[in-house]
Parts: sequence; C-alpha cells; structure tokens
Amino acid sequence: MKKEILFSMKSPYRDDFNIEGYRFGEGEKTLAIVGAMRGDEIQQQYICAKMVAVLKDLERKGRIADGKSILVIPSCNPFSMNVSKRFWAMDGTDINRMFPGYDKGETTQRIAAALFAQIKDYRYGIQMASFYMPGDFVPHVRMLQTGYEDVETASHFGLPFVTIRKPLPYDTTLLNYNWQIWGCKAFSLYAGQTNYVEDSTSMQSVEAILRFLNKEGIVAYRNKNAGYESVVLDEKDLCNVIARRAGIFYRLKNTGMAVKEGDVLAQILDPYDSCVLEEVKAPVDGVVFFAHNKPLALEHAILYRIIKEEEI
Repeated sequence: MKKEILFSMKSPYRDDFNIEGYRFGEGEKTLAIVGAMRGDEIQQQYICAKMVAVLKDLERKGRIADGKSILVIPSCNPFSMNVSKRFWAMDGTDINRMFPGYDKGETTQRIAAALFAQIKDYRYGIQMASFYMPGDFVPHVRMLQTGYEDVETASHFGLPFVTIRKPLPYDTTLLNYNWQIWGCKAFSLYAGQTNYVEDSTSMQSVEAILRFLNKEGIVAYRNKNAGYESVVLDEKDLCNVIARRAGIFYRLKNTGMAVKEGDVLAQILDPYDSCVLEEVKAPVDGVVFFAHNKPLALEHAILYRIIKEEEI
C-alpha cells in the first residue's frame, strides 16, 4: 500500500486542504474508488476506510492480480465534514456538480479538476454516492444512460437492484457522467444513508465491492455469500409518494419492506397537539425503495419511492 497526497491547497485559517489516496497493486489503472465528496457522507467515507483495510490485507497476502492497480480515495472534502456542512462551506457549491472541473476556476472547480485528473484514466470507477433528498435507500447500483453504461457488469456487485435513468442537462457535471464519457465503466453505489454509520448496509457495500473485484479478476477473494441476482429498474418507473401536509414525520414502514396498496406507510402529525394530519398510504403494491428519514416533512416532499410489484 502506498499513501499519497493527490491534491493540496493552502488555507489561511486552517490546516492545508489535502485529498489523500491509497494505492494497491502495480500495473494498469484498473479501479478507482471515490468516497465522500459531501460533508455529510460519513457512511460513504467509512466504507472506503474499510476497503483500505481489506485491500491492505489482501495485498499482503498476494491476492491482488498481477498488473492490476487500485486507488481508494476515502474523502474528497474533509473541510466540509470538519465543519458539519454538506456542501463547500464557503459558497455552498457541490464538488460532485463541478466535473470535469476547471483548474483556473472557483475552488470546487479546481478540486474537481485535480481529482478528475487522477481518476479519469481508470478502467472501472466506483463512487460511494448519496442522494439529493434526505432518506434511506435499499443498497443499489445507479447508472446514468450515456450510451456507455454497462448494466451487465453492474450486476456483478450482487446488490438487489441496478437503477438506470436518462441524464438531465445538469447531470453532465456529475462524476458518474464524466467518467463514462472518458471511457471508464462507472458505477455509483448507494449505501443506505448518510450522516451516521450503519453497520449492516456498510458491510453489505464492502462485500459487494469485493464481489465485483473478484468477478472482474482484480483480486482473489471468497465472499461470504453469492449476493443477489440484481433486478434492473428504470427510475422513471418508481412510484413516488408525496406528502399532502407538513408536520412531524412518524415513519411506520422502512426500506426493503413489502407493502400492499392502502397500507399506512407513515403518519404526519401536528407539531403542537400530535393529532394525525395525514396517513401516508401506499398507492401500489410493491417494495419500499426509498424512505424519508428526517423528523419533519414538508408539503409536497417525496416521502417514499416504491418499486411496483410488476417491476420486480
């Protein structure tokens, strides 16, 4: 294992801003794993940290294939995590919306440019990502339909679902999109949630990455289980459940649960007398794919996303 500073930036008030990378094996640029790009992606950074420990042990045992190299970057934004801000603390910009970057631009553009220069030439790219809405997900692989996506290879992670969607104009600045345009097979892994470490979903993600590495012939590793036969979903086919009232969100159904049409998923309570303002009900039969996880719900916010039974 080789630890190195991939990018450094001076700060007048704090320690230098450093992005650190861990390299394993030698040879072609085979796989890059990118962790937290936002300050609340704690679980995403934890998964990468666990991968560093596992790969260090596999390298010591000689189980990384000859001529293959792996780069793990646990955090691309330690500054925002240190001050408990999701986005760049100075101006609220998002590093993951700045690719491929510009080395003479704003701070987050320069960070994105330096990071992309390090990772753009790898054959495979894995980003530990988070969603723009607060909530919990069933662990899954997500891909943008650029024309270069490889859905079959995405199933090698053995996670329950692989989701695809057509990119919108503003998605062209995402890491996943630009990785694909530069010829990398890019996958975004959604590991349940952010803000805190959940052991079951984080270890499921670690096992999924190792399963992928083994199937692609990058490492020799015996997984604890064979994983799932992934179901491929188009995100436009997911059923969104919208809040009709605002108030305290009392969740009754969690991700991965099977629900029937009419089942009560949650209640929205009056914050002053706790009376039920709305019973949030399932509009279709299916499985809960996403569930809001904040204590307050805003009117018209997406509270649940359900995989329709006919899609499974």
